[in-house]
Amino acid sequence: MIQIIGTKKCKDTQKAIRFLKERNIQFQFIDLQVKGLSAGELKKVSQKIPLDELMDKDSKEYEQLNLKYIRHDPFEKLLEHPLLLKTPIIRKQNSSSLGFDADKLKALI
Repeated sequence: MIQIIGTKKCKDTQKAIRFLKERNIQFQFIDLQVKGLSAGELKKVSQKIPLDELMDKDSKEYEQLNLKYIRHDPFEKLLEHPLLLKTPIIRKQNSSSLGFDADKLKALI
């Protein structure tokens, strides 16, 4: 089962969802505005994608928390504030990718 982790407002997340729907491929959508990732899920994703790449340093959330100016543990901050994650994160079994890339998504299918 393919998982798409993102928000409904994210354009790339919408593209990934549309891509899978057009091909009648089942997937699970995890809306970060409703539910964040568990520590185990984040650990699995971070094995494939470094935490620095997962954290959206251009987001409003990052700015509001003033993370640019304070020392912090990226893992803990991503658990506490799931909207800091760049989206979409696309997972299938042990592989994870960041962002919408039609070719990568085809390879996962």
